Amino acid sequence: MQLLLDIQKKLLPDLLDVMVKRYRILHYIKLMQPIGRRNLSSSLQLSERVLRGEVTFLKDQGLVHFATAGMSITEEGEQLFLKLEEMMKELLGLRELESKLEKELGVKQVIVVAGNSDQDDWVKREMGRACISELKRIMEPKDVVAVMGGTTLAAVAQMMQPDAKTREVVFVPARGGLGEQVENQANTISAQLASRAGAQYRLLHVPDQISEEAYSSLVLEPSVKDILKLIQSARTVIHGIGDAKTMALRRDSVDSFIEKLSREEAVAEAFGFYFNRSGKLIYKQRTIGLQLDDLGEQKNVISVAGGSSKAEAISAYMKYRPSDVLITDEAAAESLLKLNSR
Repeated sequence: MQLLLDIQKKLLPDLLDVMVKRYRILHYIKLMQPIGRRNLSSSLQLSERVLRGEVTFLKDQGLVHFATAGMSITEEGEQLFLKLEEMMKELLGLRELESKLEKELGVKQVIVVAGNSDQDDWVKREMGRACISELKRIMEPKDVVAVMGGTTLAAVAQMMQPDAKTREVVFVPARGGLGEQVENQANTISAQLASRAGAQYRLLHVPDQISEEAYSSLVLEPSVKDILKLIQSARTVIHGIGDAKTMALRRDSVDSFIEKLSREEAVAEAFGFYFNRSGKLIYKQRTIGLQLDDLGEQKNVISVAGGSSKAEAISAYMKYRPSDVLITDEAAAESLLKLNSR
């Protein structure tokens, strides 16, 4: 495959440029369908005149369907996209980025998608699509899947589609989360995943952060004990990685705590744990649900985080506890490699 691509780059560079452009158009339509031509033109930074010619070609090939609501990809277009995907990863250099990051971070598997999620929301959806694909590959009937909250995990939920494997799965929140925006709470995300998968779900109706006294009382409640036992049994855990200060502010932390994070140079947060650049644990918040210490070898842990702004956070977290799978984007991957080369 790589030899053929190298030959084409030498003999037919224009052909490869056209193929990449049409692949990107198909890719974006697939993620955002139905989508109008003006929005597509703006998102891909192509003139409407150039885009009109390209989507007309794709329509004539039976790959794209036009409707009043916008353009969508056809079944034939879907099949062609899937066949092109692996070749495009080679062509765009994503496969090389994956291999380098696996060695640098000590992660068993890295999946890199094109783009920068700091700039384009569709990249989060693409990371979500990659996460759902990996989840379906490893899940088994009657599995329990625990999910964290956050905007990236909300994008993962949007990309779930039902199939025979998902119907017997149970989705649960990995922790409480009544303090965040509803759409980003772990409860909401686990319910959305289950709804889109045609699966079951259970909710954990407790605050994200609580005092020691409240914790001791709540974990003795029968309903809370039952759901916590189910959460602990999860075979797969999906979580994001946040910037330390951003996450502290989102949770309305007191000024003294935010000052502590700045003073100790915290850069990353996951599961209520805060880390500095070296991966040293700085602070651990009391939360109800899964803790980082619960992520033993029997669990498949999938981390999803992207954007160049998250590079330091991803690097710090992976130094503390490398995941089984890291799903990230091109911008974060390139920034991570620069960080590790210093």
